Amino acid sequence: MIIDNLKNISKYKDIPIEVVTFIESIDSTIKCGKHIISDDVYANVEEYTTKIIDNGKFESHRNYIDIQLLLSGMERIYVREVQGLNTEIPYSLERDIEFYSDNIANSDFVTLNGNNFVMLYPHEAHAPQIALDELSTKVLKVVVKVKVN
Repeated sequence: MIIDNLKNISKYKDIPIEVVTFIESIDSTIKCGKHIISDDVYANVEEYTTKIIDNGKFESHRNYIDIQLLLSGMERIYVREVQGLNTEIPYSLERDIEFYSDNIANSDFVTLNGNNFVMLYPHEAHAPQIALDELSTKVLKVVVKVKVN
């Protein structure tokens, strides 16, 4: 996992230049939906209301790395190693996602605040979209998906 200020995103050699260019060019006027960046990279832009921690679920991906950032609002993403988690919904190759039944509450978390980003690898389960202190808020989020080679 990488957590850093957005202004430092170009310093990471593991992040393709087309991702850096895309992220540096977006603002809150971007349209929600899927944005194709290259053959191996796309971004999902979504707007939603954060949920309380009790409704959070760990998920993981096998074929893509997630780079997540907010354009507005704040949320927590709880993070834990995939190893040892209990599968609730088996892996879907079509959607590249698996869900787990484990409680997220006692796990580490990252707070996305509009100035930072988090990069999550396939071995890291994450529970996104969680409200801070039970106060749900509306967020505008970008999730860049980078294919694992």
